[in-house]
Amino acid sequence: MITLDAFRALADPTRLRIMRLLASMELAVGELAQVLGQSQPRVSRHVKILCDAGLAERRREGGWVFLRAAVNENPVLSRHGALGAAFARLLDQADSEDSAFARHSAEDRQHLGAIREAREANAADYFARHAGQWDELRSLHIADGPVEAALSEMLGSALGDLLDIGTGTGRMAELFAPAADHVVAFDKSPEMLRIARARLQHLPSEQVDLVRGDFGALPFAAASFDTVLFHQVLHYAQAPELALAEAARVTRPGGRIAIVDFAAHDREELRERHAHARLGFSDAQVAALLSDAGFESEADRALAGRELIVKIWTGVRRDDAQAPAQLPLRKAGG
Repeated sequence: MITLDAFRALADPTRLRIMRLLASMELAVGELAQVLGQSQPRVSRHVKILCDAGLAERRREGGWVFLRAAVNENPVLSRHGALGAAFARLLDQADSEDSAFARHSAEDRQHLGAIREAREANAADYFARHAGQWDELRSLHIADGPVEAALSEMLGSALGDLLDIGTGTGRMAELFAPAADHVVAFDKSPEMLRIARARLQHLPSEQVDLVRGDFGALPFAAASFDTVLFHQVLHYAQAPELALAEAARVTRPGGRIAIVDFAAHDREELRERHAHARLGFSDAQVAALLSDAGFESEADRALAGRELIVKIWTGVRRDDAQAPAQLPLRKAGG
């Protein structure tokens, strides 16, 4: 019985810690091993038990395996409906009433934060070193022209208030400024923003703002934008679900999102050479990410490049009353 399997799976402190971490975001098995201070084979055994019990789900990406929780406090999103929601609430209750477990959970989140900060620092260093050659690097896999033409066709000519997340050198902000009422070019790298500022200086100052920040914590009020764009950005996200949840938060109901990124591939060297956190995305994965964030998938298009396939996915923000409740990302993420 799945109920007994789930209770047996949770009857272990390590697996409880894993479930608390997965409540915050999708994680790689290697990340869990680092946080828990255990060998990867041992953690993989714990993961198998959780997956067999229906409490977690695996997703292979190249040589990495990522995990996400299959239970959620919202019965609509939980794999096992009301029963899965009850398991999720049980874990929350343990965190609030068991001081020793809560302490371990907090320490685990701190360790995870340190691991991710180190990886983000490496990525920031990469962007700083390559900012000047960014457009050239980005076009190594496919020429910009066909992608930009397809994206322009899919988005149309009335973009309203546009947020270009991970603007890089500002190319997308420049391209779509004529179709937008106002553009915010957003990036974490000051070097990238310096180049973008020079590129966009010919545009009216009241039409474009350049803002520095993290796409996991956008410094904008809810429902601020009509169009949100991720152009060759999401594969750098350690937690793409967090980035899309934030994008949904700042998108007005009926507003649109466009994601331009690589289709799923197995080019492992891109992790080390170009700081990619994800080896592209499958259609099913993007559809799930969009749905969980509060978007309805709208259309997609594939463009064959030199070595990899570039995909464009678009979606529409659901009305707040129709959007599913979000996972407690920030509460558990620290």
